[in-house]
Amino acid sequence: MALRNIALLCGRTRGVLATRGAAHFNFQPTEAPKEYGEERTKMNLCQAVNNAMDIAMATDPSAILFGEDVAFGGVFRCSLGLKDKYGSDRVFNTPLCEQGIAGFGIGVAVAGSTAIAEIQFGDYIFPAYDQLVNEAAKYRYRSGGLFECGKLTVRATWGAVGHGALYHSQSPEANFTHTPGIKVVVPRGPTQAKGLLLSCIRDDNPAIFFEPKILYRLAAEEVPTGDFMIPLSKAETVRSGKDVTIVSWGTQVHVSLEAAQLAQEKLGVSVEVIDLQTIQPWDEEHIVQSVKKTGRLIVSHEAPKTSGFGAEIAAAIQERCFLHLESPVARSCGWDTPFPHVYEPFYLPTVWRVFDSIKKTVNF
Repeated sequence: MALRNIALLCGRTRGVLATRGAAHFNFQPTEAPKEYGEERTKMNLCQAVNNAMDIAMATDPSAILFGEDVAFGGVFRCSLGLKDKYGSDRVFNTPLCEQGIAGFGIGVAVAGSTAIAEIQFGDYIFPAYDQLVNEAAKYRYRSGGLFECGKLTVRATWGAVGHGALYHSQSPEANFTHTPGIKVVVPRGPTQAKGLLLSCIRDDNPAIFFEPKILYRLAAEEVPTGDFMIPLSKAETVRSGKDVTIVSWGTQVHVSLEAAQLAQEKLGVSVEVIDLQTIQPWDEEHIVQSVKKTGRLIVSHEAPKTSGFGAEIAAAIQERCFLHLESPVARSCGWDTPFPHVYEPFYLPTVWRVFDSIKKTVNF
């Protein structure tokens, strides 16, 4: 019996290893509104980010792009070709020092230029945490408005890829939402990546732009080729429903959309899915109006449950929608453990975990 159990366990392990790198969801493209422009071309998320930075640098001669390996195109190739187009004075590599990258970006922005700084992985942003939360976020406030570093955008990858483990799969957005003065943005696809990144670069406040790295080449859709911006701090309803509201961002939007479709087919439950887009300052009113309609809320994100940004949303909604709620606000999130080396599929809030949350919420 013991040998049989070991054999079964080994078989399951091989199955997990065989699917390493496979996405735990299906990307669901959305059509960009006509006001973003009629001319479109197919882009993946990596190309959309490149296109946004190209437009930003073409329209703003003061804009510079810097970070580890960005002059070579970056480890994910998001800055490919930009040094050739704008020269090494405007697109250049930095030492492997995240604190230095953030500090340099603050100085560039204070001097009046537009700084686009890349942190190679979101997991590596923590050495720069002091610069971002103690300097960038407070520069305008502590000087009484005399000085500011608002033209600073810090780009970093974000989220799981299926095999990144504890140092390459984290979602650190909630760490920065506790500090007033920084905007935090996570796009769900190429169109949002382009429009939101341009808004961050041109905004008068420091911004952290997290790019879901699993979507870099997996996500492709028809993206407007012109210059357009998507407003910050505005959520978007990507699927209408009347029974349950799910709020998520980044990759998890696509997981939520699949779970919503499954709930419609298996349970006859109509689920509204909202992409928060800007995590801080977030669009509280949009969520409130949806929950008043559905009476139920699930928040889903990849980051650990404890002190994840879902907790802030849950607290705000129970304050404003208590008499409208038919069940407690639920959270379908990552576990309170480091990302595992092999078993990321068991860590992530998958379609089936979100579906289970829907079932429990409607049956409360």
